[in-house]
Amino acid sequence: MSFNIFDIAGSGMTAQRVKMDTIASNIANINTTRRPDGSKGVYIRKDVTFRTIYEDQLNRGFSNFQSNSPNAQFDPRTGNLHINANVALNNGVLTGGVEVDEIYDKENGVKTVYDPSHPDADEDGYVDLPNINVVEEMVGMISASKAYQANATVAENVKTMMQSAMNI
Repeated sequence: MSFNIFDIAGSGMTAQRVKMDTIASNIANINTTRRPDGSKGVYIRKDVTFRTIYEDQLNRGFSNFQSNSPNAQFDPRTGNLHINANVALNNGVLTGGVEVDEIYDKENGVKTVYDPSHPDADEDGYVDLPNINVVEEMVGMISASKAYQANATVAENVKTMMQSAMNI
């Protein structure tokens, strides 16, 4: 068993938290027609993409760690020490998981509605608003929340299994 499962689950939790924060920002700015400096400008809906982090276990460049045991291997590039049953001490090096690749503006981010009473309406009574659908955002929020929960469950289950193994 490798300790990097915690890195993988943790990276998934971090990525899903960023997605939830982005969705919350979209919902909070659903009627925003001004920039932070007060000038006219519509908030554009944001979305998140993820990227897989994967390092091939066979290409790490292990060398025997002769000073301790013939069954131990030390990888000087990552600082991982593998003893007997491939137990990895990762020393903060993320060797697998997911990370946020980009937070980007969605296409078709503006919708025009007729509202002559709006302070930012043009001379014809039309105002540009963010093209944000609350139902879509809530579905994304629930999906990200469930993925976060699944990663937390994985980490908890691995922790429980490791504790049980130590009690044998």
